[in-house]
Amino acid sequence: MSGTYLGMPAFPEAAHDAVRNTTLRANLRHATHTIRDKRARAVAELDDWARLREAGKQIKDHTLRHLEHYLVQLEESVTAAGGTVHWAADADEANRIVTRLVLATGEREVVKVKSMATQEIGLNEALEAEGVRAYETDLAELIVQLGDDRPSHILVPAIHRNRGEIRDIFREEMGSWGRPAPEGLTDTPAELAEAARLHLREKFLRAKVGVSGANFMVAETGTLVVVESEGNGRMCLTLPETLISVVGIEKIVPTWQDLEVFLQTLPRSSTAERMNPYTSTWTGTTESDGPRTFHLVLLDNGRTDTLADEVGRQALRCIRCSACLNVCPVYERAGGHAYGSVYPGPIGAILSPQLRGTQSEIDASLPYASSLCGACYEVCPVAIDIPEVLVHLRERVVEGGPVTRRGTKVTLKPARGHAAERAAMRAARWAFTHPAALAAGQRLAARTRRFHPRTVPGPGRAWTDTRDLPQVPAESFRDWWQRTDGGKEAGK
Repeated sequence: MSGTYLGMPAFPEAAHDAVRNTTLRANLRHATHTIRDKRARAVAELDDWARLREAGKQIKDHTLRHLEHYLVQLEESVTAAGGTVHWAADADEANRIVTRLVLATGEREVVKVKSMATQEIGLNEALEAEGVRAYETDLAELIVQLGDDRPSHILVPAIHRNRGEIRDIFREEMGSWGRPAPEGLTDTPAELAEAARLHLREKFLRAKVGVSGANFMVAETGTLVVVESEGNGRMCLTLPETLISVVGIEKIVPTWQDLEVFLQTLPRSSTAERMNPYTSTWTGTTESDGPRTFHLVLLDNGRTDTLADEVGRQALRCIRCSACLNVCPVYERAGGHAYGSVYPGPIGAILSPQLRGTQSEIDASLPYASSLCGACYEVCPVAIDIPEVLVHLRERVVEGGPVTRRGTKVTLKPARGHAAERAAMRAARWAFTHPAALAAGQRLAARTRRFHPRTVPGPGRAWTDTRDLPQVPAESFRDWWQRTDGGKEAGK
């Protein structure tokens, strides 16, 4: 993963300040509620959404089971179409490959399509270390880059910024990037977009090298696919003389017919559109159109290790739609930076600990960055059971089991939690291992239930500000079972 995120604290510590930032909370609440409401309406238009969702799940699972076959087929197809395929086992190798390819052109600037894979490996920083400047061309990514910031959302990387903050970033930073700072700039969306357009136009026309990711790769033809909404991707993919695409190995689909499913589910789940405004596809090189040289860097970086986990591998189905972020109550309150990864939100909480090959507090804490409410699973267009994987990873963290990463044994230390929580868990363990004491406690709780408070006093008061404590039933299930015919029948 990118060095930008090294040394990040555990999620509870990182989220501590974020939940007290009222501006951030307001920005996130407005944006996520708007996006998820629009998505719900777009999905409701399709009577066969459930079947499309299941089809996407089955296609992804089939591809992952036979990944070695489709990777070889993809390499053969790309090579036959005039492209060159490179294999990168980890972030360092991918950065070396891309840097070498850029330097070989003699250029010192590249334009980039929004790419989470290149953020994951820290490509911009690696290029900068070799004297190459990378220009992000997606509007939100440009905002993040100009503000010397980090992305906080999969679909909308600058979701934590409001229009006033974006205006100030443009006023202060655009002048240091080779163009005069925009004068009299307001915070209206049209003016902000025009300022970005003018800022990037000369870079599109001047750049000889483009860098992209890809949403999908079609194995049967060697075709790569990028979907986006602004048109900057189309410019980056067609104008430069050399195109370098860095793509995770899990982004393969076997055929164009399989791609059709995702071109229906991805736009509705991400931008709440019936189809993406720009869907760009390219297959190798063409003599009279587009880049003359095409390189595909296939990135592993922990993916084959993730594939080996029968429960955790379903995270590799992810098509990066961000629907899970927009419905997650934890993400809405803590924001993306607290996750300490380019992949924030529920999908980041299960993907990052599996991909990263270094021991850190943030990796051990991410599986706990969830209430397990299940909203993420309900909206996932490829039916990733995120709560199931979260519980699985929590078990792995608690057990402290070693995880092999390219020959290195890494042990995640269990998160210790709050002292009161640990005391409560010890008491629960004792009660559940002493049935007589448990039964006596249940009867006592039932007989005194009229006196039970509906809220928690003291430090726990905040938890019951928006919910009541569950009411204790008048009789435990065990007593009911013994009193009714159920217990009598069981004794026969």
